[in-house]
Amino acid sequence: MGYLLAVAEVRYRKLDALTDDEVYAAYEPPADDWLRVNFVSSADGAATLEGLSGPLSGEEDKRVFKVLRARCDVLLAGSGTVAAEGYGPLVLSPDRMAWRRAHGLPEVPVMAVASRTLADLDPAAGIFTEAPRRAIVIVPTDLPEAQVAPFREVADVIATGTGAVDYAAAVDALRERGLRQILCEGGPRVFGDLIAADLADELDLTLSPLLAGAGSIRIAEGTASDAARPLELRHVLEAGGNLILRYLRDSTDE
Repeated sequence: MGYLLAVAEVRYRKLDALTDDEVYAAYEPPADDWLRVNFVSSADGAATLEGLSGPLSGEEDKRVFKVLRARCDVLLAGSGTVAAEGYGPLVLSPDRMAWRRAHGLPEVPVMAVASRTLADLDPAAGIFTEAPRRAIVIVPTDLPEAQVAPFREVADVIATGTGAVDYAAAVDALRERGLRQILCEGGPRVFGDLIAADLADELDLTLSPLLAGAGSIRIAEGTASDAARPLELRHVLEAGGNLILRYLRDSTDE
């Protein structure tokens, strides 16, 4: 990773004490090309309750969730997460759209869905047909055209990798389209692949004050990484017992 990160004192603050402008400033990306991952987990490390992340999340962390969406050029999610969590068309509230306009951005980001098979996606779903900006589907190059063709009618297709999505090439393709600020919302297998490919610049993690118990998956699954990736804690926000953490990749160039 070739960027430099300034050393900063870790700050602990109450989220309710921050203005919207302060929350936006707290998540200023350090570089023009940036990939941040946003997750929620239980206090004992579960990524889901009864198969969904939604029950772990609440209004407390949704404020940060919405700021992260407003700051990105493209929202990346795996097809399993899109299907399980019931993603609809990517829209923002009027105040978030106004913030984007004031900062020279289109009113909404682009939605990008990664899928190895497309089996759990429907080209007639609102995430594609009602999207304010044309969505993107990311698939392996060897996926049969008969499966891909229906999605070409409603989305741009990025094909990369054999048998599975090559996320390094996919990220390059997104940035070639000018989509340089990437927000990934999962799922755990996508995050695992991003870690393995050394692509994640930032982890924004909400620790929910719940104990899920045994059996739940972690926030990163799938492809094993060849090494642990050092992180630097930048801030801790507290809201309703939730700890909202911002970790940035440590730089070896300092």
